[in-house]
Amino acid sequence: MEEKIVVAGVGGQGVILMGKLLAHAGLLEGRNVTCLPSYGPEMRGGTANCMVILSDHRIGSPYVAEPSCTIAMNRPSLDRFESVTKRGGCIVVNNSMVDREVERTDVIVAAVEASKIAEKLSDIRAANMVALGAFVKAKPLVRIHSLIGCMNRAMSAQREDVRARNERAILTGFESARVGK
Repeated sequence: MEEKIVVAGVGGQGVILMGKLLAHAGLLEGRNVTCLPSYGPEMRGGTANCMVILSDHRIGSPYVAEPSCTIAMNRPSLDRFESVTKRGGCIVVNNSMVDREVERTDVIVAAVEASKIAEKLSDIRAANMVALGAFVKAKPLVRIHSLIGCMNRAMSAQREDVRARNERAILTGFESARVGK
């Protein structure tokens, strides 16, 4: 098994954290992993993406040219990565920030109102966690509890209520995702 994932959005949406959490969860579950963040000098407001590879074998390069999975947190990210996602792959879309449908019919599509759900949970910054939960539902490459455990470790310096809100966001994303072809 080797899955190449691109998490993409705008700086400030937490896409680098999303990639790191997926990589750590994969590592926790005994896989070989790479995590290659990429963001412009603007960071907040500029484009950002994170390339993650989860594999049962050695990984030759951390660069992902043709992802098997894409998580698009905004429309420019979907526009950029939809066409290069592998046939039979998976595209997760934050429908709160994407005003069009995925045009491909040869991939699994998971749609989730990540930003709106995060707002209902009282923290728009948790949209990335909602999207991660939706991703795990659409493509269970890591166990949801591994992901939650990694989030809790990565945010150990945060207050307990912040970690609890992020855990709730992951679980709500998992439950709320609409997955189909």
